[in-house]
Amino acid sequence: MGERIFIRLLGAVTAELHRGSAAEQVDLGPARQQTTLAILAAAVARPVPMSQMIAGIWGEDAPRNAEQSVYTYIAGLRRAFEPGRGRREPSRVLAGTPAGYVLRVEPAQVDALLFAERIEEARRVQRAGDDPQAVRLLDEALAMWRGTALSGLSGPFAETERDRLEQLRLAALELRAEGLLRLGRHRDIVEELRHLTRRNPLRERVRELLMTALFRSGSPAEALQVYEEGRVLLAEELGLSPGEGLRRCHEMVLRADAAPAPSAPAPHETPHQLPRPLAEFVGRSAEISRLTEWLAPGDATSPSPLMIITGPPGVGKSALAAHVAHLAMDRFPDGQLYVNCRGATPELPALTPLEVLGRFLRALGVPSGAVPADLDEAAAAWRSRLHDRRVLTVLDDAADLAQIRPLLSASLGNTLLVTSRETMSWGEDAVQLDLARMSPAESATMLANLAGANRISADAGETARLVRLCDGLPLALRIAGARLAGRPDWSVSALASRLSDERTRLHELAAGDLAVRSSLAASHTALERGSRPVDRLAARMLSLLGLLHVPEMTAEVAGALAGVTSGEAEAALERLVDAHLLDRAGPGRYQLHDLVRLFAGELRPQDWRGPLIRALSYYAASARLASHVSDPHRTQLAAPVDAVPHEVRTADEAKAWLRDEEAVLTAAAVQAMNSPDDTIARLGVNLVFGLLWRQERAYHIAEMKELNTLALRVSERLGDDAGALLAHDHIANALRLTGRTDEAVSHLRSSLELARRLGDAFSEMRALGNVANAYSSGERYEEMLPWAERQLALATSIGASVGVRYALLMMGHSHLGTGHPEKAVKVLREALAEAERAGDASNEGQIRLVLGEAHLDLDDPEQALRYLLRARELFETSGYRIGRVRCLIRLSQAYRMLKDPDRALSYVDEALADGGGLGQGRWERRLEEERAAVEEARGAIEAGPCP
Repeated sequence: MGERIFIRLLGAVTAELHRGSAAEQVDLGPARQQTTLAILAAAVARPVPMSQMIAGIWGEDAPRNAEQSVYTYIAGLRRAFEPGRGRREPSRVLAGTPAGYVLRVEPAQVDALLFAERIEEARRVQRAGDDPQAVRLLDEALAMWRGTALSGLSGPFAETERDRLEQLRLAALELRAEGLLRLGRHRDIVEELRHLTRRNPLRERVRELLMTALFRSGSPAEALQVYEEGRVLLAEELGLSPGEGLRRCHEMVLRADAAPAPSAPAPHETPHQLPRPLAEFVGRSAEISRLTEWLAPGDATSPSPLMIITGPPGVGKSALAAHVAHLAMDRFPDGQLYVNCRGATPELPALTPLEVLGRFLRALGVPSGAVPADLDEAAAAWRSRLHDRRVLTVLDDAADLAQIRPLLSASLGNTLLVTSRETMSWGEDAVQLDLARMSPAESATMLANLAGANRISADAGETARLVRLCDGLPLALRIAGARLAGRPDWSVSALASRLSDERTRLHELAAGDLAVRSSLAASHTALERGSRPVDRLAARMLSLLGLLHVPEMTAEVAGALAGVTSGEAEAALERLVDAHLLDRAGPGRYQLHDLVRLFAGELRPQDWRGPLIRALSYYAASARLASHVSDPHRTQLAAPVDAVPHEVRTADEAKAWLRDEEAVLTAAAVQAMNSPDDTIARLGVNLVFGLLWRQERAYHIAEMKELNTLALRVSERLGDDAGALLAHDHIANALRLTGRTDEAVSHLRSSLELARRLGDAFSEMRALGNVANAYSSGERYEEMLPWAERQLALATSIGASVGVRYALLMMGHSHLGTGHPEKAVKVLREALAEAERAGDASNEGQIRLVLGEAHLDLDDPEQALRYLLRARELFETSGYRIGRVRCLIRLSQAYRMLKDPDRALSYVDEALADGGGLGQGRWERRLEEERAAVEEARGAIEAGPCP
């Protein structure tokens, strides 16, 4: 792009736009717009939902127009960062996605994230023994601060994030002081530590460091005074005694012991059971920051008693817990305990609470023979052992809350860090992190660490494809990286190609004892063996969800699949969400991630056909009902289906349901029509026909053509002439709307032939009118009139009033197109009376539009406006987009004729904003011509009369 944005949060919120060596300050607008940017910057490259933005800016005091205000802030930020972006050009910096808004910059372009990365790098360097480099990194990080973080901003996000960043800054200062002490530079930091202690009197670690620096500088009496001040403050303010670290530091000074720093007890006295962390831990900087803040608060408050990391199988919960636990070890000097609870270990039972307590009590020095056999007694012994201590306990892969509940009542200062595939709700004293899949950048870095950076960076496109196929799942990425490392002759493209076949992807994602399939199977098996009926229904539901290849699903369709009520289905779906085998895609909507979807497909039950037919029948019946309710005057071409549909009561409800479900219904129809099973394929065709009026109103022409072409192929395979007739008709409609008149007429002649063969006079009548409409769209007005007259005659003879109205509309079109607006007005008024009598708002809108066009041709713009303004209202209600665009162009023409070019231009702009000509060359040309005419009229008025 040639431009680079840098965002600063560590002080007043500012941003710079770098072009080469030049940097330009960006005007970020009002305070709440700056807060919006800060929220997005804190979640770089991840979508932030609208609800989260509103909560972060206003909290519970959000105004009624909060959502509109956020749109305004987003628009303002886009203008600020991309001043040269075209009006209809998508933003490259701040993108809108179904999941929320995404700020598309790298973490290194946000000072707060860069600050956190520098601290993590310093920790790694310090653990490796390179204190000078660690201090240099921390100096670089601390130099980024320009004052109070998010200075001048208010609101829930600003206050919480400001506090979090300040605590992170204090942790960095402590880390720097530790390094300087080890380097023997104790005199250099005494004043700095005095200042820090005054500013944070309850922060015990700062006080420890000050005592050590004073003691080494030859001031033991002052060091003891610092301890006594801290002891009194802790007792008065918090009712606590000094922690183990501060007490040991006090003892050191009393003994005049020149030990380098407060130290932990001897290894044989203190358990250190944490598993080794990954040598090259990748990403998760935001999650690490949150977890370390919970584990090691910046002030003297106790760490969170219960921390839970949940997430789907293979997402990296255990690795993250081990990594964070090692980072916070020094805050728990009395020990670190660890156990694998075996909540999802195949073929091994989960540990009982008593077994977990027994292991820990023995590690804390209780002889094996003295460990209580009673659960309550063991829990009491656990509480006694942890009293007045600071111990970190990692419970990895916990099965559920019941397994760990007896351990939850330890005294403050101790922490349980739990990982689980299950969502746990504990309430007070608990914090929970739902670990998401890795970002594309993190995923690529992980692959580079495993398979070599040069190899991964050689083909960025193929690497992106491999990352996508691994679904952001660390387990899958580790396996892919291991396979590449073990096969140096394979390119990234070769492995991506192997994974691209969905039938074998799970087979390919296995290396040694690592396998995505077995990880997912463990969660499914745990549900199958669950003690509650909802567990077993959830396990069965997962196998059924794999039958439907749709992007999202609801409890209603899940109930149809399983043959249970929607309430029972919702409970099963929520159970799958709790087990992290299913995600919520929105209120009442659920989705499977790709690898879970493939696994669910492998679970296909033997009786799969019945559940799939029930689900497809539900979709077909629901689409047909919603189409009818949205416009009762349109002929419903889909056959009735024996299924309970989704209930819609009003036209608005029906249109909203069709809009929200269109992508799902389309996917279900395609899946069904590709089935070799005749019954399933017929349901797919029926579903396509139920979508016709929605697709036409929304101008989804490409989808209409694609679906009906497939429906035609299926109907011909099944020997279904009635289905083929409708498919020909709908394909012709799509071709007509894209200007391919002769091809459209060819399909309509096939429809006519099939209608006559079937003796279906109504379908024949519709086909005649559609031929007339095809010629109208192609502006072949003389050719359309005979077809419209034939439709009128047949419609009259069979008593089809909707056909009469349509034929009169087509005849009016023909008269107008051949230069006879008076004749057009006469026949269209007759059509309008018929439409109003029937309450047919859709046809009424089209008739009023053509009447308005006729009066423009008659040089009567005032009368034209009466018809056009009402037509516009009807099109907005029905959602008929191309009709609305046509109407806006004609409204512009009317106001231009009335010498009001400014108002005319507003209608042109509105038409452009609504999609212009929507891909129709004819109306795109008309729109451009009208804009030019309006601009010319404005110029003439501004120039004034000739002198």
